Amino acid sequence: MLTMNDIIREGHPTLTHVADPVTLPLDASTKSTLQAMRQFLIDSQDPEKAEQYALRPGIGLAAPQINLPLRMMAIYTIDETGEVLYDLCLINPVVLSHSTRQTYMPNGEGCLSIDREVEGLVPRHHKVTFKAHVYDPLTESVEEQTYTFKGFLAIVFQHELDHLNGILFTARIQPYLEGIEPIKFSSAEAEEEVSS
Repeated sequence: MLTMNDIIREGHPTLTHVADPVTLPLDASTKSTLQAMRQFLIDSQDPEKAEQYALRPGIGLAAPQINLPLRMMAIYTIDETGEVLYDLCLINPVVLSHSTRQTYMPNGEGCLSIDREVEGLVPRHHKVTFKAHVYDPLTESVEEQTYTFKGFLAIVFQHELDHLNGILFTARIQPYLEGIEPIKFSSAEAEEEVSS
């Protein structure tokens, strides 16, 4: 089981390097790691388990954050409507296109690898289309798929992709954003700060 002790923090060299592609087909160790990353996110969002194991709530986790410099990530979150759950283990994602329109999280972004409070807003593409190999932890199958994420999901994906490229969100902070609309959540609950 992954805990906060497994997550490396700001200042660790692995967080500043571009991660290596994952070799396919996946070996048993890589599958196990992806399963553990996904389970961390699920556990961190469960109030009882989060308290029991002192987990900060997370919605995304990239392999470099557990000191594994590989191009893979787990995402486990609902979208801004609060209706659709995204449960994904993505391997070797490649951006195919993105919008020129930008957006941002109105309360700023958080990161499991950064313990301090960080003020400021991070501009992100409102829409991003990418392809990736997707690992299904239930069937252990891997299939290449193409996704188009908008709004909140696009932000989460770009935050995790930055980790694969050795970039922390703090490097993208702007003091103010003019002419850019923030993400609008359908419920106040969904807008609470979570980390990825």
